[in-house]
Amino acid sequence: MMCNRKYRFSISKQYSLIFIGVFTVAMLMLYAANNLLLKRYYMQNEQREIVEAYNSINKADEENEFDTEEYDSEILHICEKYSLDMLVMDSNTQMIKFTGKDANALKMRLFDKIFSDYYPENEMGPGGPPDGPGGGDFDEPEELLEKTDDYIVSLTKDTRSGGEYLEMWGTLKSGNIFLIRSAMESIDNTVAITNKFMGLVSLIVVIVSACVIMLVSKGISLPILRLAEISDRMTRLDFDAKYKPRGNNEITLLGNNINKLSESLERNISELKGANARLTKDIKEKTEIDEMRKEFLSNVSHELKTPIALIQGYAEGLSEGIIDDPENMAYYCEVIGDEASKMNEMVKKLLTLNQLEFGEDTVNIERFDIVEVIHGIVKTTEILTKQNGIDVSYPDAGPIYVWGDEYMTEEIVTNYLSNAMNHCDYDKKIDIDVRDVEDGNKVRITVFNTGDRIPEESIEHLWEKFYKVDKARTRAYGGSGVGLSIVAAMCRSMGEEYGVENYDNGVGFYFTLDKACHTVVQ
Repeated sequence: MMCNRKYRFSISKQYSLIFIGVFTVAMLMLYAANNLLLKRYYMQNEQREIVEAYNSINKADEENEFDTEEYDSEILHICEKYSLDMLVMDSNTQMIKFTGKDANALKMRLFDKIFSDYYPENEMGPGGPPDGPGGGDFDEPEELLEKTDDYIVSLTKDTRSGGEYLEMWGTLKSGNIFLIRSAMESIDNTVAITNKFMGLVSLIVVIVSACVIMLVSKGISLPILRLAEISDRMTRLDFDAKYKPRGNNEITLLGNNINKLSESLERNISELKGANARLTKDIKEKTEIDEMRKEFLSNVSHELKTPIALIQGYAEGLSEGIIDDPENMAYYCEVIGDEASKMNEMVKKLLTLNQLEFGEDTVNIERFDIVEVIHGIVKTTEILTKQNGIDVSYPDAGPIYVWGDEYMTEEIVTNYLSNAMNHCDYDKKIDIDVRDVEDGNKVRITVFNTGDRIPEESIEHLWEKFYKVDKARTRAYGGSGVGLSIVAAMCRSMGEEYGVENYDNGVGFYFTLDKACHTVVQ
């Protein structure tokens, strides 16, 4: 069984390795980001909190609220919330407000800031920061984070305590001096603990994810292996295996499609065997087709024999001088020209029919107005209908748009109209009718002429090449018996219906076309 085969690079293994790799990389990136950026993020957040504390004491100092109990509670809450130490002194170095553990340490730190040349000359200028408070000098350099006219924020290592602090110092609006600082030791500890925790969590997540992914990928790969087994049996023309759907997902859809494919292949192979059985019959029919071809050549020879004999006879009469008066000579020449024209017309029709029957004529389906086409054909043949005393009626409303090959449609209507004129008797009327059929999706074009009905035994043969109901009459008007065969071939090329119907007072030939729209504009 194919399900039991071992694959070096199975889908289950590939999916597992891909997802485990993605999770591992994601956890490593998260750990690296936490290790590299978390301290900076904490420090920026702490800096915002120090600035917030500064704004609070600056406002309280301006409004002389330092001595109120309400402000004592507020500033104590701020300092406890953000782990801040704060010292405010007046110009006489008398302490005004203090929060923290060691007031003397903060006072010494503030004095260091004010009375030592701390900032390098190339950064702050000699004697202290420009437009800012104080100046000084420390054994350890500090990282300047923010400087304004009223305060400076820096990351400093205190040489006395050995600790690293985020410090703000400067002057308040009232002229009092202050120092606010936050120990970075707690931040470093937090970052270290977070990194250890993140590393442990990442390891657990990767392990658990790997186990889950392997189980899930195995559940996905088993139905796929089952489908592979079914397809393998199908290659050996075994169509009994079917996929049993489980759930409602893409694999179920694929399984259902494979089941349908299996059924379709089984049906098609059965049909192929039937077609193979018919091949012998087709070979036999090939012989019959050869006979039909010989019959076609015989018919063509027969149709050409009469005009060729006439041309030959009249030409010999002219060449041997049997007649000498100009009137008879003109008649002879007219007969020769007329027969040659009939032969030329029949050859053209045979070439057209041959192209249609062998699929060499391109069908160009387009949208056009059938009423306009009919009007043009009737206008062209108007002189012939008047000479024969025929009254032609046709649609005067329109346009009616249809889909079809406009050239072929013109040929069909022209052939029908020509056939109607040649067989029009009694009332001498031809009616061209266009009407909807099949719920308005198609239109039916009928060319009706008054005259004799077509015998029922001849109707099924009308579309055959060279078939003539009344051979004497056909010869009289020069018909070749090919026109209706061309109509049938053109209708088949466009995929349309065609036919003939007998009426009490005449005959109607029809064909259909797809309608382009359901609305007829009057």
